[in-house]
Amino acid sequence: MNNKNIVLDIENVSKQYRLGEVGTGTLSHDLNRWWAGIRGKEDPYLKIGETNDRTNKGNSDYVWAIKDINFQVEQGQAVGIIGRNGAGKSTLLKLLSRVTKPTTGSIKYKGRIASLLEVGTGFHPEMTGRENIYLNGAILGMTRREITRKFDEIVAFAGIERYVDTPVKRYSSGMYVRLAFAVAAHLESEILIVDEVLAVGDAEFQKKCLGKMGDVTQGEGRTILFVSHNMAAVKTLCESAIMLDKGMISYVGSTEEAISHYLGASNGKISNQRAFNDIKNNFFELKEIYFNNLNQSIENPLTENNDIEFTTILELNTSLPERYHITYHLLNEYGEALFSISPSSSDIKLHQGVNKLTCTFPKGFFQSGNYYLSFFLIEDKAKAVLVEKDIIVFTVTDADRELGVYLGREPGFIRPKFNWINQ
Repeated sequence: MNNKNIVLDIENVSKQYRLGEVGTGTLSHDLNRWWAGIRGKEDPYLKIGETNDRTNKGNSDYVWAIKDINFQVEQGQAVGIIGRNGAGKSTLLKLLSRVTKPTTGSIKYKGRIASLLEVGTGFHPEMTGRENIYLNGAILGMTRREITRKFDEIVAFAGIERYVDTPVKRYSSGMYVRLAFAVAAHLESEILIVDEVLAVGDAEFQKKCLGKMGDVTQGEGRTILFVSHNMAAVKTLCESAIMLDKGMISYVGSTEEAISHYLGASNGKISNQRAFNDIKNNFFELKEIYFNNLNQSIENPLTENNDIEFTTILELNTSLPERYHITYHLLNEYGEALFSISPSSSDIKLHQGVNKLTCTFPKGFFQSGNYYLSFFLIEDKAKAVLVEKDIIVFTVTDADRELGVYLGREPGFIRPKFNWINQ
C-alpha cells in the first residue's frame, strides 16, 4: 500500500471450500496438502475447484466461494458490495473481518476494523448491554476511558436506556440490532463493515443508520464497506460499488453503473430497454419495450427531473384486435405493487399489425430508485393469455438533490403532482 490514502488492499484473494466438510474433510487430503507444501509445490486441490454457481450441480467436491478478488479502498470512502444471493458477498466480508482466512492472496489494511455481519455479532448473550459495549470496545483495542467517552452516545442511539443493564439474551431482535449497529458505528474503528443490517430495523432506524453511516464517512473520514440488497440504500450512501457474480468481481465503478449492471445480470434484462424474440403466441408478438427521458437516447440514464417516455412495440395478427388489450403492473424494488396502467383506460385501441404505444410520465413523477415492470395481454377484459413478470427493470436516478432530512429521497416511490387551490 504505497498510497497513503489506501486503507484496504485486496490482492488475488480466493477462498475455497470442500462441500459438506469442515476443512478438506479427510486425513489423506490434509497430508497431500502438507506434503506439497514441504516440497515447495502448489496445493494440489487449488486446481480442481469449480466456480461458485449454485444453479449447476457440478462434478467437483471443491468450490471457489470467491476467486481472484482485487480492489483497493481509500480512506473516507463508502463502497457498496452488491450481487445476487450466493455471489460471495458474505464470504468476502468474513475474510475482510478476519473471521476466516483466504485460501490464496493477501489482505492488507490500516487501522482497526469493526464488523457487523449478523445481528449481535460478537455479543455474549449472558452479559448485559453495558458489559457488551465494553467487551466490543476492548476487542477493538480501545481503552476503557475511550469506551466510556462514547458510552452515552451509543446507548442513546440504540434507544435502550431502560434495558442497558439487562442481559442481551432477553432483547428483542430489534433491540439487538440497534445496539449492535450503535456499537459498531460509534466505537472508533478506521474501517466499518456492515452486512445488510438495515433489513432488520424499522423504517425510522434504517434512516438513522444511513444518516450515521453518512456522518462516519463524510464527517469523520472513516471507511465503510456496505453490503445490501436495497439498491436505494446503496445509492444513497455509496459513491462507488463492487458487483460480485459467481464468486468473482464483474464490475467496479460508480454506484449508478454498478446497480445498472446488477439489475441487468440478476434479471437477465437490460436496464431501461429490452428487445424480444421469444414472447409471442400464434397471433401476438412483443417486439420491444424501452424507457427514455424525453428527447434523449435510451442509452442515457433516466433522471427524475425530466419527462420519461415509455414505449412498447408489438404486433397483433388477428381479425378481432378489439378483443385484446394490454396492462402493465409497476412494482418497486421490494416487490410491492405501485400501480397498474393500460392504454385502454385512455380509449387507445389495439389494431391489427404493428402497434407502437407510448405514454409519458411527467418530470418528478418517479423518485430515484429501481422499478420492475410486468406485462399482461388480456382477452375479452377477463382472461390473461400472456403474462411476463418483471419483463424489464429500469433505474431512475436523482436530480442532484441535497441529502436533507430524508437523505435525498422523499417518502414513497412516486411523487405525483396535483392541482392545488388556496381560497
